[in-house]
Amino acid sequence: MTLTKIRTAAASSLAAAGLLLALAACSTPAATPSSSAPASSASASASASASADDGACEGVKVIVDSGSLDQAAADTSACVDAGGPTLASEVLGKADVKIEGTAKYPTSFACRVNGVPAADFDIKHKGGTTREACDDKNTVSYWALWVKPAGGEWAYAQEGLDSLKLNPGESLELLYTVDNEPAAPAA
Repeated sequence: MTLTKIRTAAASSLAAAGLLLALAACSTPAATPSSSAPASSASASASASASADDGACEGVKVIVDSGSLDQAAADTSACVDAGGPTLASEVLGKADVKIEGTAKYPTSFACRVNGVPAADFDIKHKGGTTREACDDKNTVSYWALWVKPAGGEWAYAQEGLDSLKLNPGESLELLYTVDNEPAAPAA
């Protein structure tokens, strides 16, 4: 389920959300193993196969872009070792990206990334300003979750951080969007 659907269909039932996630899980290719790779030590996870900045990442490339927020404290780029399919939440943890979820989806979606946006930060949008309370009521700004397969194009993630699995060579981006801008990752 996309973050846009969650934001625009806030009134939809939890049962419908569960059904859509279940359908997304069923569409996973049969060749993808169902278990995640064993966790590595903190020192091994911090090491990277190649620099994420040069684009050649043998693990999972992680990008955090505060986009339209104009609060760049969260921005980062890293390459995280991954020996096989690894949950997005684990990949972000290995990249030392701290996530605070929303009230309704505390482990699936990001409300704050590395403390951004701060609870007292005014987010300017077309209708005025708002502040992120992480209460699932903010529909004008949010952290969008994007995935890019090796050699492919960026696409909105179809699962949340707690169920999305990434493979070596793939990229994951958290992009802050205000009034649907930016509409997609830059690179």
